[in-house]
This record gives sequence, structure tokens and C-alpha cells, in this order.
Amino acid sequence: MEAVLTEELDEEEQLVRRHRKEKKELQAKIQGMKNAVPKNDKKRRKQLIEDVAKLEAEMEQKQREELEQLKLTSKENKDKKAALEKEREERIAEAEIENLSGARHIESQKLAQILAARQLEIKQIPSDGHCMYRAIEDQLQEQDCPVTVSALRRQTAEYMQSHVEDFLPFLTNPNTGNTYTLEEFGKYCDDVVNTAAWGGQLELRALSHILETPIEVIQADAPPIVVGEEYPKNPLILVYMRHAYGLGEHYNSVTPLMNAATENCS
Repeated sequence: MEAVLTEELDEEEQLVRRHRKEKKELQAKIQGMKNAVPKNDKKRRKQLIEDVAKLEAEMEQKQREELEQLKLTSKENKDKKAALEKEREERIAEAEIENLSGARHIESQKLAQILAARQLEIKQIPSDGHCMYRAIEDQLQEQDCPVTVSALRRQTAEYMQSHVEDFLPFLTNPNTGNTYTLEEFGKYCDDVVNTAAWGGQLELRALSHILETPIEVIQADAPPIVVGEEYPKNPLILVYMRHAYGLGEHYNSVTPLMNAATENCS
């Protein structure tokens, strides 16, 4: 919800800036109209006053309507997102019941053993499409390096767009099987910034370069994947789950194992 609020504030701020610019441009236009009419030409000066009043009234009405429309659209979007989130939570709850003794349970047990050997345990991250970025955000907070999900998404897209040759060959159109065109790649990067598009290994690679930090991804049935090994820092650690909620793949963060932390304090 915080990300939604930030997005709404950004849109309103952009609209206010545009309105401010339009008003300045109108004032410049009005000044030009005034300069073009001789002061002793009373008839044209009278008409000028009427024209100026009309222009100002039209702009005021247009800007008021645009602001009202933005507020209406923001409310509709908020209601729609709330409904979608509620539906997703219901589906997750259903999947939790169905999967209690299935693939998810087995995967969770394996991951718990792998992590326990490293004195770690899973830290749950919401399944909202932003899970990879939220897991990175959580890991950075543990290092006293707070960065928001929206900032991580924006930086990821900017890095990918400035290093097209490193990412474009790995993206294919699911309908044609062809490598993305530059236009499709641009749309992909726009979605990284503006939607809850799921992040994967390409985005992790970009983030490792942006943060100049290795990122290790622990999984149940394969060795860990590490991107950004060239950077001499302790890695950010994520957990990749194939059967998280029966709704697709998911990333979680990690935290020190509670029992181990207690033993260290005793």
C-alpha cells in the first residue's frame, strides 16, 4: 500500500508541475497579447480584457477537471488493487491447506535443513509480485543500508537499459520464440519500474552490479546460485522457492537462526 501511495503522490506532483508550467506559458502569451495592442486603442483593449479572462477561465476549468479526474482514477486504482490483493490472499490461504503435506512442505523441510547448517532460517516475504525486491530490501536493511523497493526497481531498469547487450539476448517473446526487439525490451524495463512484474535472475544480475555486492540464492534441490561473485563483499542471501504457495515461484529473505542467536547470547 505504501508503494501505491508513493505512486499516487508522484502522479499528483507531476500534474501540479505541469499545471504550473501551463500557467507560466499562458501568462507569457497574455503579455504578448497585451504588448500587441496599443494602449490608446480602447476598443481592442476592451476585447483583450475579455479574451484574457476567457483564456484564464478555460485553463482554470481544464486544470480543475484534470485534478479531479486524477483523484478519481487514484481511488479506483486503489480499490482495484485492494480487491486483487484480497483475492490473492484467499488463493494463498487455499493453497496453504492443499499443499501442507505436498511439494511445498517437502521443499520447506529441505530448505530448513540447508539453512540450519549455516545458522540461518527463512524470513517470510509477502507474495505480491515484489518478493525478490522486498527480499533484497530486507537484506540491505540488515546491513543498515535502507533502499526502497521502488528505488530498487527503478535502478534495475535503468541499469538494464544502459547495458542492453548484457540482457537482451536472454529475453524471448513467448509467442514467437524470437529474441526481444528493442521496443519489447523497452516495454520490459518499463514494467520493471511501473508494475509488480516478478523479478528473476536477470534482475538479480543487474542488482548485484548496482549494489556492487554478491547475491546468493539458496534453493532446495540444486546448489546455490551466486551472481556478482566478482565483488569482495559478504553476499546478500535470498531463498528461492518453487512451490511457495502453489501460485508460482517465490523469494524469501533469511535471518539468523533463533536458537543459535540465543546460544550466542548465553
